Amino acid sequence: MHLSGKHAFITGGGTGIGLAIAQSLAAQGASVTITGRRIDVLKDAAASFGGLPLALDVTDPDATASVVEAAIAQNGPVQVCVPNAGIAEGKSISKMDLAFWRRTMATNLDGAMLTIQACLPSMLTTDWGRVIAVSSIAGVRGLRGAPAYSASKHGLIGLIRGLSEDYMGGPYTFNALCPGYVDTPIVTRNTDDIAARAGMSKEEALGTMVRSNRHKRLIEASEIGEAAAWLCGAGSGSVNGQTIEIAGGQV
Repeated sequence: MHLSGKHAFITGGGTGIGLAIAQSLAAQGASVTITGRRIDVLKDAAASFGGLPLALDVTDPDATASVVEAAIAQNGPVQVCVPNAGIAEGKSISKMDLAFWRRTMATNLDGAMLTIQACLPSMLTTDWGRVIAVSSIAGVRGLRGAPAYSASKHGLIGLIRGLSEDYMGGPYTFNALCPGYVDTPIVTRNTDDIAARAGMSKEEALGTMVRSNRHKRLIEASEIGEAAAWLCGAGSGSVNGQTIEIAGGQV
């Protein structure tokens, strides 16, 4: 229970990776706030571990600031900030319009920056803190057919590395988790999308994602949750500005 008394703030915490991280941190004693766009989903998720659900669209700067303020008022300074909210949609550059590009960046990169920006002042009033961004293997190597998504996740890693340099030597670390394909609702939606675009069966579409993970299986969301908990654990203070690649093998 090494996180007892500490407040974790997680965006996109109602399902998938965000929920798994919330459950892992709550199991270590943290008071956890989860946010997302669907309050009904958040309430059901929060009930599973005793968390605080708050509706939030991370692309809205004013809403992000006010929701973080409300979370701090109830749970205290944010000492674990997890910008996880994101969208994963593939579209080739020839079929991409500027609205699609900007929507991807607004959620995956701007939303993460706004979340960190709102949480960090309270963290800096404490003697310990962790910022754990959820990027992707696509942020390390790029993803075929998804240049906007890849760019947003590369940008998120750049943000984390820059912040790690800004606060180097202090009791705060900044790292990025970079999963491969995880068994979440996003993969289910992507399976349908790939099947439709490529003219293949859903089983064949799922197989392309499974084969992209080096160990040839989907990653469990709980594996990402445990990695986040490890970054909050004893002995993690020298892990800073890093990409933690969770993809079943070397990238």
